[in-house]
Amino acid sequence: MTQQTPASSYDAIVIGAGAGGLFTAARLQHQGYRTLVLERLDKVGGRASTTDVDGFKVNDGAIVIECGTFTERTFRELDLPWEIREPSPPILYRIKGKDVDVTGGGWGFLLQKLTRQGAKLVGGIGAARKDDAALPEDQMTLQEWVAKYTKNEGVHGIFRNMAASVFSVGSEELPAKVFLTYFTRKSAFKRFGFHPEGTIGVWRALAGAIERDGGEVRLSTEVERILVEDGRIAGVVLAGGETVTAPVVVSNVGPAATVALAGPQAFDADYLEQVKRNDRPTSMITYNFASQERLIDAPGMLSFATSRRLAYIANFTDTCPEMAPEGWHLYTGTGVPKPAVGDFDEEAEYALLLEDLRETIPGFDERARILSRVTTRDGWPPQRAVSGFDMSHDTPVAGLWNVGDAVKEYANGGTTACAETAEIVAGKITAAFAPAGA
Repeated sequence: MTQQTPASSYDAIVIGAGAGGLFTAARLQHQGYRTLVLERLDKVGGRASTTDVDGFKVNDGAIVIECGTFTERTFRELDLPWEIREPSPPILYRIKGKDVDVTGGGWGFLLQKLTRQGAKLVGGIGAARKDDAALPEDQMTLQEWVAKYTKNEGVHGIFRNMAASVFSVGSEELPAKVFLTYFTRKSAFKRFGFHPEGTIGVWRALAGAIERDGGEVRLSTEVERILVEDGRIAGVVLAGGETVTAPVVVSNVGPAATVALAGPQAFDADYLEQVKRNDRPTSMITYNFASQERLIDAPGMLSFATSRRLAYIANFTDTCPEMAPEGWHLYTGTGVPKPAVGDFDEEAEYALLLEDLRETIPGFDERARILSRVTTRDGWPPQRAVSGFDMSHDTPVAGLWNVGDAVKEYANGGTTACAETAEIVAGKITAAFAPAGA
């Protein structure tokens, strides 16, 4: 006989319907854990969601979804349609005024377009690929590592803008070891695409899978407190006073916010010090713009060897015309400020980004319509921790885990990293707790 669970009691509660939270909840619910997702906003996706602006599907943060990695694997396991459309080529590089396709040519082809010292850099990357001992020490930044080989501004620009695109931080603030590990051992940003609904389409599909399998997603619902009793999770208290019980809570709001919800008294001094030390959110600045003519030749992303702040322009409507009203093209131009970690002069940084857009797209002011300007930083950052400075998923409280981009595996980033954390944490939960109806 199956044990009946009270309506206000669940096997697992997930706080936050961002990428990490939804991936985790979908996995748990699919494996028979009665799961409740609580989201304070009125839509899913969190910092990787999409907002309608005059009929344009404007992404709030994350714009591309990697293919062939943890995200796609989760969709296959959950029997969900994979609707990501891949541009071909995925990315072009603006080098000396020309847009260069390096598909198939790799690092050698790209760097040798920029400098005769390219072979030395390729050798350094090759050594890192073959031997862990060739990886730089943890404290060396990517900027410092590149400077060992060349002073060429274009080469430095390529590496800074790659760091910005993948890790949401400049090369002067990213450990070189993280970058080289990612591009020699991990997915390396080789395949990616866009969803025709905007990035929110991915999160709607996951939320739909949770509900399809018997779980619940509550929007516009804020968690006021995480309940901890005798060092174990007991549930949560919602704004308004409702208590929901569960032996497992998964937090997708970052370790610092998790500590605030549970109260610092629930954690030991070492853990609290780790949270304080690793709370290093990054920042990005973005112009979303549209036009009635095609403004760049790249069908996906255009990155830059030289720019003031512009890391890339993404062209959504070549592959996903549904993201804009008929007859319109939709783009985003994004960069990371200096510094990307800590305070910066927002107006000055946007002025530099706009200069880049005007230089890249002749007649930008007349030809483009700016839809919005979006700054992601502080409590609403593109990454809650610089890659390489992530915390563990585990906490000292039994039944409490963190997922998302503050607890990434080493040398990963973005929504792919969130999907990976969800897979790991869901595995830990299924190993430690059985669902009530089992």
